[in-house]
This record gives sequence, structure tokens and C-alpha cells, in this order.
Amino acid sequence: MTPDFIYLASQSPRRAQLLGQFGIRHELLLAGPEEDAESLEAVLANESPTAYVQRVTALKLDAAVARRKRLGLADGPVLCADTTVALGRSILGKPDDARDAERMLALLSGTTHRVLTAVALQNGRRRHAALSVSRVRFATMTRKQIARYAGSGEPIGKAGAYAIQGAAAAFIEHISGSYSGIMGLPMFETAQLLRSAGFNT
Repeated sequence: MTPDFIYLASQSPRRAQLLGQFGIRHELLLAGPEEDAESLEAVLANESPTAYVQRVTALKLDAAVARRKRLGLADGPVLCADTTVALGRSILGKPDDARDAERMLALLSGTTHRVLTAVALQNGRRRHAALSVSRVRFATMTRKQIARYAGSGEPIGKAGAYAIQGAAAAFIEHISGSYSGIMGLPMFETAQLLRSAGFNT
């Protein structure tokens, strides 16, 4: 039987927007104040960006599935994703503040980095996962440009301190891979996972 909705375990409005493009009804399944969701994103010693993003996504999905059961919500597939920015083996997470955003943007200026988004779907006892890897090249940014963008507030809450769909697009010379994956939910890989759960995409 084809499911008629899906749980989205993400507070990202971009992921909700992208998931909505499939025409599938979704309900948010967000962490409550009693959950220490931020601790799931801690980086382990010597952990590669690929291992990190896949592990964090799996942990977030575990937490979401447990949350659904604890709240007594109806059965349904649960979708989770996590995005990280990697410069070599260095993981650039969400900046702590504008100064931290400036630091990250200075590292990205004039370089090519990777954006990794892992997606995982739990449907009953079955779990499916996928990974999208894209490459993004930033133009060289002046200190004034970096400070202005960091001070805009847009980098806060964004892996690597930027949002490709926002003002940062003015500094991006080239991308190779999935634009939607860089936004936070790779459409191609997500469609494959949804089909595995019985959705028509």
C-alpha cells in the first residue's frame, strides 16, 4: 500500500520546501526541548567528512524514530538529512557567531570545497540511505565582502557559513553536483529513497 504522508525530521525550511516539490504531504517531527539534538553533531577525533555526515544522519534518524514512538504518533516513513561542508578533511559546521562565520568564509574564499548531504529513510523496519557529494568553488572575497555577508545573519545556522540560495550565490563561481543537495536535500537521491518506500516520484 502506498503511504499517504511522510515525517520530515528536520527544522530546515529549505528541506521542507524541497520535499514539497514531490507533491507528498509531510509532517514535521522535530526534537523537543528535552532532547540534546546539538550533541548529535559533535565531530569524533580523526573522523572523515563522509563518515561524519553519514553517522550524524543515522543518529538523527534513530532519534526521530524513537520520538515518533514515544509520542504515540501514527506509523509512517521518517526522512532525515544532514549537510556538512568539507575543505579537505576539515569539517566546517554551523558558525557560532558572525566572527566564526568570517573565519569559515575566509577559508572558503578562492577555493573549491565539498558539500556532503546524507539522506536516510526509515520505513517500518527497513532503512535506506544515500549520499550526495557536490563541489563548490568560491571566488576570492575581500575582507569587506566577508564581513558584510557574515554580518547579514544569513550564515548563522548554515553549514560552512553560507546559503547557496541566498546572497552567497554572488560569490560562487562554479558548482559540480547537486544544487538541491547543496541546499540540504538532494532531489535525485531523495526520490530514489521515496520510491523504495512506495511513493510515486
